[in-house]
Amino acid sequence: MGTRTPLIAGNWKMHGSLRDSGALVSALRAGVESGDGPGMLLCPPHVYIQAVGEWLDGSPIRLGAQNLAEPPGPGAFTGEVSGAMLKDLGCEYVIVGHSERRALYGETDALVAAKFATAQSQGLTPILCVGETLEEREAEQTQAVVQRQVEAVLEAVGVEAFANAVVAYEPVWAIGTGRTASPDQAQQVHAFIRAIIGGRDATIAGGLQILYGGSVKGANAKELFAMEDIDGGLVGGASLDAEEFLTVFRAA
Repeated sequence: MGTRTPLIAGNWKMHGSLRDSGALVSALRAGVESGDGPGMLLCPPHVYIQAVGEWLDGSPIRLGAQNLAEPPGPGAFTGEVSGAMLKDLGCEYVIVGHSERRALYGETDALVAAKFATAQSQGLTPILCVGETLEEREAEQTQAVVQRQVEAVLEAVGVEAFANAVVAYEPVWAIGTGRTASPDQAQQVHAFIRAIIGGRDATIAGGLQILYGGSVKGANAKELFAMEDIDGGLVGGASLDAEEFLTVFRAA
């Protein structure tokens, strides 16, 4: 990991209730003693952000969101939530371009780049998700796909923007399938992403946190995080189980 501080982010997706969320936060708070070492970040569904933020008060665990509106707003955008609103509730981070947003809701590279820019303009650190499908990997398109997704953002905002951003590599074929990229497979793509940024600014590339997301769990976290260019995880299912998520966190 070099000198980069690892980040372990929990993406709760559309899971939980107010009661479940309270119990989960309480168990995580008890397991994260101080702000030293890796950072922990929770990204609950929008409707629970305020409650989770209140429960986290005084704890080193940070708060983020899973998505934001592309127009900075305010405005007539029924059902959307602006970055300013997220910031108002104490969010520091927001996920942009998660593979589920791209696949299920048709978010394009251009829209993801616009959301990335909006997030930064509203004081949030974007976590940019990139990654290939199984078909793309089998066709040996992994690097081409990842490069296209990263370049779309670089062209929109410039490399300087990556000084205040996080990238998450999530092979779509490994999300929720129980399949995981091997540590070597993941490391290759992480190094490739760092090289794309490094081609424009070596210092920014050296400081950039690149997280791995794709069925990260207690059992595989340690070997993944041992890789040179893997700076933590964007954790889905395992983040809903306090013990499992803490195991991942301690592996960092």
